[in-house]
Amino acid sequence: MDDRLYRFLKFTAIAMTIAWVGWSIYDSFLTGRTPGEMSYHAANKFFEDGDYARALEEYDAALREEPQNIHALRGRARSLMQLGRDSEALAVFDEAIAREPDFGATYANRGILYDRMGKYPQAIADYEKALQLDRELADGPNWLTRFLRLQPDKPPTIDERARYLRAELAKPESERVLRKPDDDNKQRPYKM
Repeated sequence: MDDRLYRFLKFTAIAMTIAWVGWSIYDSFLTGRTPGEMSYHAANKFFEDGDYARALEEYDAALREEPQNIHALRGRARSLMQLGRDSEALAVFDEAIAREPDFGATYANRGILYDRMGKYPQAIADYEKALQLDRELADGPNWLTRFLRLQPDKPPTIDERARYLRAELAKPESERVLRKPDDDNKQRPYKM
């Protein structure tokens, strides 16, 4: 290897290591933390790992420290939904929407909840409202999110689900297929 190239690579590696250590120290000790931030981040980690009960505990802890934390409130609603505590989840989604009515992902998640509860007209209305507020929700999770979730296949999006439900509800009741467990279980809540 050329001596100049070796020195350059060595200098670059040392500089990047120093920058990483410096950033870690700055981020860990010198930046101010908001109340409930640590609990909120722990809750997100538990949620991503599928430990919804622990996620709920941490979201609740974050809300005790900072009751106005809308992100923790949304996380609480998503956790309740994943735990099958539908009526509680619905009430929390309603509260999050009342606090921030222009955030599309909350409508998308409440639509998923309505869908799971068999309240299809309400699900369609929420899916459409979510898409009206944030058109990017129609794309579903991006490739990086799917990679991190070990999810190679793109799950059904709320746009696809809304179109499917509208088409099925237009059929005579005896011909409708509103639930497809294999596909329905692939749909995950939106985290924003």
